[in-house]
Amino acid sequence: MGLPRKLLGEGEHVEVQVRTHAKKLIPAALLFILLAAAVGFGCALVPADMTPIGQYVVIVVGLVLWIWWCLVPFLRWRTTTYTITNRRVITRTGIVAKTGTDLPLVRVNDVSYDRSLTDRILGCGTLRIQTAGENGTVVLDDVPEVRRVHLIMTELLFGEVADDHQSRATW
Repeated sequence: MGLPRKLLGEGEHVEVQVRTHAKKLIPAALLFILLAAAVGFGCALVPADMTPIGQYVVIVVGLVLWIWWCLVPFLRWRTTTYTITNRRVITRTGIVAKTGTDLPLVRVNDVSYDRSLTDRILGCGTLRIQTAGENGTVVLDDVPEVRRVHLIMTELLFGEVADDHQSRATW
């Protein structure tokens, strides 16, 4: 998951590197269970004169739906990362076509976070980074331990609040 060292500048180091929270996978996991049950039920309902071809058709349709509903969301989750270095905020996403954004910390005016009740239970939230650029606000959804990431961003932007560099790690 780590950002390759060659992508960091001279004297730049990673403070925090996270993926989006695993709650993004809950709908895919539920769809997987329902899809497995539907494929099993569908194979059982195929008339005897249409077996095994009918069962193969049900399995192939189930496999296509599994790729679309379960595998693609997992790969999206797996390839979405947020990295904060001592100089910039880096986002990377994409399965085949990659998208990346680098936001220099010197352009950041304010950092805030939102946590719904569900986010508080699951330990994640949304980090909002207000920039001096024309786009205004950069939103990082489903950041694990968002309060801790917010604290680290605040320390980087406005000075050290605590001397706890050991707590800055990859989650």
